[in-house]
Amino acid sequence: MRIFMRTTIILDDQLFQQVRQKAAQTGQTLSDIINNALRQALHVPATPPPAPFRMVIFGGGGKEQHEPSDFARILEEDDQALAGR
Repeated sequence: MRIFMRTTIILDDQLFQQVRQKAAQTGQTLSDIINNALRQALHVPATPPPAPFRMVIFGGGGKEQHEPSDFARILEEDDQALAGR
């Protein structure tokens, strides 16, 4: 999980104009450019994005789609099986 902190910084006008121009040219936000510049200055690697989530499914072997009514039916069948013991 990434945590972001808002803060106010004071830049000289010429530097601010250069950052705005670079952002417009590269399609990045001002925050992205400032974060990357600070990482380079401090030699801090960027945090890698989290790995994609993959749910492990056992059985079946194929992609199954379930509807809420499927779960309701299965629960009802389980209830009837338990009541019939």
